[in-house]
Amino acid sequence: MINMWNFKGHPVTEVSDMPNGTVGFVYKITNGETGQWYVGKKSLYSTLTKPPLKGMKRKRRETVESKWSSYMSSNKEVQKWLNTQKEILYCCSSKKELTHRETSVQFKLDVLQDEFALNSNILGRFFPGEITL
Repeated sequence: MINMWNFKGHPVTEVSDMPNGTVGFVYKITNGETGQWYVGKKSLYSTLTKPPLKGMKRKRRETVESKWSSYMSSNKEVQKWLNTQKEILYCCSSKKELTHRETSVQFKLDVLQDEFALNSNILGRFFPGEITL
């Protein structure tokens, strides 16, 4: 069973359940059986590129809502989980804010050092074992 997203204790099933101007969110998915967790980000919209209309040269671009409501992370292990808690930590109004918040949360929660965190890197630049404290 795939659980629905929760934001500040309230279920989120539609974009209208989030603050106005939200383009994406930072999330934490927790496995209810093992306690393992993953922090990531998800955009609410994606851009489709369509071929040009007849007689035109420029490709058409269309913004459509992504499949965020059924999203289960980019991590292959998380996608296998059945008993999960899906929590929206931050709703963001720009792509830059989305990346900043995700990175900030990953560093604050120390995802590279925590044995229950499944994040394998931060921004593709920081990896476990590279930094010793």
